[in-house]
Amino acid sequence: MAQQPQQPSTLYNALTAGSKIIGTIIADSDIRLDGTVEGDLESSGKVVIGESGKLKGTIICQNAEIMGHLDGKITVKNTLALRATSNLKGEVCTQTLIVEPNAMFNGTCSMNQPSAKSDK
Repeated sequence: MAQQPQQPSTLYNALTAGSKIIGTIIADSDIRLDGTVEGDLESSGKVVIGESGKLKGTIICQNAEIMGHLDGKITVKNTLALRATSNLKGEVCTQTLIVEPNAMFNGTCSMNQPSAKSDK
């Protein structure tokens, strides 16, 4: 029996646990990190750092959910969620910040107000 192709809305990039990248990652869709990245990450979608994931560098994305470690700067256009297992050290710039109990956040945060104008 032939395997059904995945729908485009369910496609995402992933770096599995035990993998390490040193350099820059540019993703046109959502990306999940369960491995280690030393460098910068830019995504036009959502960035998820899993519990075993670690990133040292800069992230630019639409939305983000952090469950692992981030040491650096993150710029999120919409919503950043720091889950209970997250450990973020650095600089945050976002429109909406969600911090669960037990999440570790050491750094600075600036909040952007939603724009009444279109970004077009």
